[in-house]
Amino acid sequence: MRQAGRYMPQYRKLRERHSILDLCHSPELAAEVTLQPVERLGVDAAIVFADILLPFEPLRLGLGFQAGEGPHLDRPIRDAADVERLPSFDIDAELGYVLDAIRLARRALPVDVPLIGFAGAPFTLASYAIEGGASRTFTKTKRFMYQTPDAWHLLLSKLADVVGTFLAAQARAGAHALQLFDSWVGCLSPDDYRTYVQPHSRKALSLAGKSQVPLIHFGTGTATFLEDFAAAGGDVISIDWRMPLDAAWSRIGNRAIQGNLEPAALLAPEPERSRQVSDILARAGRRPGHIFNLGHGVLPETDVAAVRAVVDLVHGG
Repeated sequence: MRQAGRYMPQYRKLRERHSILDLCHSPELAAEVTLQPVERLGVDAAIVFADILLPFEPLRLGLGFQAGEGPHLDRPIRDAADVERLPSFDIDAELGYVLDAIRLARRALPVDVPLIGFAGAPFTLASYAIEGGASRTFTKTKRFMYQTPDAWHLLLSKLADVVGTFLAAQARAGAHALQLFDSWVGCLSPDDYRTYVQPHSRKALSLAGKSQVPLIHFGTGTATFLEDFAAAGGDVISIDWRMPLDAAWSRIGNRAIQGNLEPAALLAPEPERSRQVSDILARAGRRPGHIFNLGHGVLPETDVAAVRAVVDLVHGG
């Protein structure tokens, strides 16, 4: 997930003066936020500051962010006609500010700190587009998927084209690796994932793969269909805290893996926090191809010192 956020005082100070879209639209501010975790936490890589929903602006869905409530769309997708009306757009022209932020961050980062670009996966973007914002049940999304499968597949195919092309553009701008985020895909059954989502994730990753940089495939709640999730593509498969690291590795074979500390463990007392980190490192067993990470994003109430302590513990382990 995006490294910077409300848990960091430096980020909160910027947010007092700028909206999240203002930060994203300004390459200079986005690059500044990108550098904050590297400077404060000592992490091994930087993730460009952006938002997975930025493509919704050129798609004319009316993207906005409501204080305390998250993203909101003025023109959510409700039927097949809405899908047909989605415009094509030029990535460099419409999302060039993200590419400029990558170029600025690359120049400012130490040469030994790689920069990761990212985009939302077709299913997660579709869920926001249909729900009109965040959801706990994804009822509108699943109704659309089941009742209008042709429109569903057209929507996800269009989104796959957008995000695959966007990721490849980020690599050309200087990103050393790319991450495809399917944050909400865990709401699906294994059969529904295979039928309605996997082909489109595969398409997006295939388009991104033309850039010849490593691809990270991120999802949460994927334990019931991990093999299918991994089969969609990605050089690195990310897992959350709901399955042991070694168990996940045994299921996906000789693939690099990312994960998988429970984000709430950063709120635990030091002995419990360290125990969980040490358990993950022990399960990895110094096997090549492990990226230590959280299973999802840093919670806003997290103490920065706790994040830094985990980074130090991993580096020392």
